[in-house]
Amino acid sequence: MTLTVRTVRLDLDAAAKLLDLVPADRPVTWLRNGDGLVGWGVAAEVRTHGITRFADAAKWWSELTARADVRDEVSEPGTGLVSFGSFAFGDEPGDSVLVVPQVVVGRRGDVAWLTTVGDVSVVPAPAEPPAAPVAVSFADGALNGEQWMSVVADAVARISRGDLEKVVLARDLVATASEPIDVRWPLARLTEQYPMCWTFNVDGMFGATPEMLVRRERGLVTSRVLAGTIRRTGDDERDLALAATLARSSKDLEEHEYAVRSVADALEPHCSSMNVPEAPFVLHLPNVMHLATDVAGVVHDAATVSSLQLAEALHPSAAVGGTPTVVATSLIEEIEGMARDRYAGPVGWMDASGDGEWGIALRSAAISGSTVRLFAGCGIVADSDPEAELAESQAKFVPVRDALTS
Repeated sequence: MTLTVRTVRLDLDAAAKLLDLVPADRPVTWLRNGDGLVGWGVAAEVRTHGITRFADAAKWWSELTARADVRDEVSEPGTGLVSFGSFAFGDEPGDSVLVVPQVVVGRRGDVAWLTTVGDVSVVPAPAEPPAAPVAVSFADGALNGEQWMSVVADAVARISRGDLEKVVLARDLVATASEPIDVRWPLARLTEQYPMCWTFNVDGMFGATPEMLVRRERGLVTSRVLAGTIRRTGDDERDLALAATLARSSKDLEEHEYAVRSVADALEPHCSSMNVPEAPFVLHLPNVMHLATDVAGVVHDAATVSSLQLAEALHPSAAVGGTPTVVATSLIEEIEGMARDRYAGPVGWMDASGDGEWGIALRSAAISGSTVRLFAGCGIVADSDPEAELAESQAKFVPVRDALTS
């Protein structure tokens, strides 16, 4: 397959509200604070499975880009031939996907563009808006709250006896509507409520993630690590006090250190120099606050290692798996009680040069017709309290839950 790809500049006004341009035809989104990429239609697609899911997707992309006929009048990261991907957390179960939309509209600061693939003529204009979900109800997923707290207590006991240092345990919540749900509705709510997160949708996996697994742009690699969470109260003075508590919490600082260390160790073989801050900062989101660290490096093998391959090297970090990784992921399979599928897996985009952005599919859900499966996870260490972890998971459901009902 040879793809004919054209990227032209757009007037900024035409891309003022990217999400408004997106029709219901296989939409993809990657948005933050008004900038990003949206697309629709399918020009090419590959689905991969198992332990080779990243390698198989990377090989397909390399072969596709080598044959493509590209005319790019903009030459920014995200122009020309672009794919969007969503990858399964574990080797089994679940499929992974890399998709090339027929149409992509992008915006980056004061530059906007339109990319078309194949014989497609498009004049960007607002699409018909989505309808609100109808009669949405929620029910426990694989485990109810009591059952999940028992699983957390089991994990704490294993950590206390020295089996491992940290494990991230997730749970799910199932939303059901009386009619099929248009994913563009919750996407619009998420972009409004969480503008500083990356609002994504690829092949029905959607959400607003605060965590950038890896960005590769012109030789610079960055990764935002989040681990350690406290719920906001809505009272500014009280929340400032809670932020200070979080920044001093030995439990949360320990959890965060594991996550930062795992990211730094995974990136180091690919970077000629790295910057790993000694202490985290507190990231304030509308519903929670996190300990956060931005790790940066200069990649020395950019010609051969794409952003997707860096994402594979980083996945799963301690922020979504645990420490040691092999022990933690094995424990997740043993006691978590549900299939994660693409929850907490890499999600994002990549251009033909290998530059791209890959987040972690957190604050996320999988949509299929009238059913939405929401996910939330918590880092468990030796002094974790099951009731507190349950409350934290409930806070992490809030973004998608509110987006379906507001």
